[in-house]
Amino acid sequence: MKALLVKYKLVIRFIVIFLAVYGVLTIGYNLYLNLSDGSKFYPDYLTNLVAKQSNSLLNGIGYEANTVAHANEPSMKIIINGKFVARVIEGCNAISIIILFLSFVIAFADKFKMTLIYCFAGSIIIYAFNLIRIVILSVGLYHYPWRREVLHTVIFPMLIYGTVFLLWMVWVNRFSKNKKTSE
Repeated sequence: MKALLVKYKLVIRFIVIFLAVYGVLTIGYNLYLNLSDGSKFYPDYLTNLVAKQSNSLLNGIGYEANTVAHANEPSMKIIINGKFVARVIEGCNAISIIILFLSFVIAFADKFKMTLIYCFAGSIIIYAFNLIRIVILSVGLYHYPWRREVLHTVIFPMLIYGTVFLLWMVWVNRFSKNKKTSE
């Protein structure tokens, strides 16, 4: 048993750090969600911010867009030219995806400064890409509502998780200490 632990020390270390970081960040995020009362920013600040920024982007590319709080559920409606096309729920704000990304990068951490910079830059890239994803999805749903399922459940998750995967690969192959030890 000891030989296996020694042999797979790096793998075990990665798994333990990944799970610990993921657990702490997820618990922290759930505490944030439970403590946000939704009185000022509905349903919570981050989801509201994503909806408003998506709305600004939609207006910036020439659509007459508006966001309003959904009356029956904790979400924000995206309305384009008077037509309700999508809703932004807590899961659309990319925080869960950023938590997954950060957990992986920290589990493969290198020098503190480089890890911190990459975590910050990667989180911004994921957040920005998520906004673009919501805008494209909203426009797609406005013009092609019959393609809703394939747009929302296949194409756009594949794109955002593909982006996270590419960021992970760049981290592992260019910046992490594991790259240096394998050379």
